[in-house]
Amino acid sequence: MKSAYSQRVQNEPAVRLSAVRRLYEVSARMGAGRSLAETLQAVVDGVVDGLGFGIAVLNLRYPDGKFEVIAVAGSPEARAALLGRVSAADLFDAEFAIADVWGKLRFVPHERLPEGEVTGWVPDVPVSDAPDAWHPLDALFAPLYSSEGELVGMLSVDLPEDQRRPGPIHRELLEIFATQAGVAIDKARLTDQLLAEKTRLEASEATFRLVFEGAGNGMATIAFDGPDLGRVLRVNDAFCRITGYTADQLVGMRLVSFLRDDEPEQTRAELEDVAASNGAYRFERVFTQPSGNAIWLGGTASLVEQGAGQPRILLVQIDDVTARKDAERQLRHHAAHDPLTGLPNRRLLQQRFAKVLEQTRFTGRPGALLFCDLNHFKLVNDSYGHEAGDHALREIATRLSTAVRHGDTVARLGGDEFAVLAEDITDDDLDTLIARLEDAVSRPLPGIDIRVTTSVGTVPIMPTSSDLDVLLHEADQAMYVAKKNRRLS
Repeated sequence: MKSAYSQRVQNEPAVRLSAVRRLYEVSARMGAGRSLAETLQAVVDGVVDGLGFGIAVLNLRYPDGKFEVIAVAGSPEARAALLGRVSAADLFDAEFAIADVWGKLRFVPHERLPEGEVTGWVPDVPVSDAPDAWHPLDALFAPLYSSEGELVGMLSVDLPEDQRRPGPIHRELLEIFATQAGVAIDKARLTDQLLAEKTRLEASEATFRLVFEGAGNGMATIAFDGPDLGRVLRVNDAFCRITGYTADQLVGMRLVSFLRDDEPEQTRAELEDVAASNGAYRFERVFTQPSGNAIWLGGTASLVEQGAGQPRILLVQIDDVTARKDAERQLRHHAAHDPLTGLPNRRLLQQRFAKVLEQTRFTGRPGALLFCDLNHFKLVNDSYGHEAGDHALREIATRLSTAVRHGDTVARLGGDEFAVLAEDITDDDLDTLIARLEDAVSRPLPGIDIRVTTSVGTVPIMPTSSDLDVLLHEADQAMYVAKKNRRLS
């Protein structure tokens, strides 16, 4: 005959599967409760209906640290005796001091309780002599935490259905359920706060509501004070349309979770200035839509006082400014790049030169400026036309960009003249670079029989260098010497 223990071990997979199914069902019911009261009752009902305990009691923790029994399931007597009881913040300290630590759970065995010190309600059930039997004075607690790690309540359970102290499976399931319950309570509490806020302001906000909901630009209110700092309280339809998220997805979440802020310290300082002056904060930030598409949001955030004792909120107004930012980026690109080849132009070359010169002065290692002039390119235009010539220039620009080292800059100066800016380069590397440039240009061009080559003049960039135009002139003169030597050779 099999022992009770061996039967229990053999049945463990079936028990686990059944328990997981029940956990899934009760978790779904718990998450469906919209108000705090509904959610709390769903938690204790879920423990009794789905996790195999006869009684569940939930103490809600208030901001001052005190606890109140808000929901009881499984026993009308326990409900009558406990519901509404308010206790001090240190209610559980003494019991937890003598408790066994079961992961996130705390189990207080009856034999450790000081004699005569029994608090709360005790079920009237027979006492078993079995070594692992559940005793009426045993206590099992599951602290409930929000997603931010804040203690929001304490769940206590009693009378396991098999009348034994819970094993690893039921402890694990209770831990999982407690984690979900804490998050659900936190969200429901926030929902209740929002509903209370809406009720309080309902009489006086009719005009604001019309403006808020009917505005063509996105509007949202965000908590500015207290533990809900940064959470979205309310959004209008335009805000949802612009961001791509629904109101249910946004309300209760922290807006910074959706924004890309490259300068968080500056943002924090600017918001502190807003708080000090009750002014408006203007911003432009990248926002990620649910599809993963990044858009630019531009707008203002204004601090709104709600009256004495009431937390302040930010009224945020946004518009999608992606088109403007794209246009600005294109203008900046066009201002700094050659329109035919897409290479940096002289203006961007000047900016890159300043950085190379700064690095040269810092390290003492020279850079180089190379001036490249194309040979026989005029024949391409004369023989094949300017359209073919433009195609050839784009091809040569690509080849030059491929031939240089990573970090070097290839720029088009105009016509068939190019410049290469090289940082921290030795004489041997410079010779190799020149050879690569000459080889890249001299390869046959598609559809063109004329062999185009390049003459390259170089000038070092030293710590004493200062003027790009002077260096370009010197490199141009060196290029003519190279061109003359090519003709003589």
